[in-house]
Amino acid sequence: MAHKFEIYKDKGGEFRVRFKYNSEVIFATEGYKAKASAQNAIDSIKKNGPDAPVEDNS
Repeated sequence: MAHKFEIYKDKGGEFRVRFKYNSEVIFATEGYKAKASAQNAIDSIKKNGPDAPVEDNS
């Protein structure tokens, strides 16, 4: 699979999510104290992301 979500612990001990495409990090989230909160972020992105509008501020 060329793309994936990855949950990891940062140096401060918080859980973060990053989205990778072909091993390149496309985006990362804020830190969460609970792993379940990181999973909730993934679920929210999957649910709401496909319909998100694009805002061009250029």
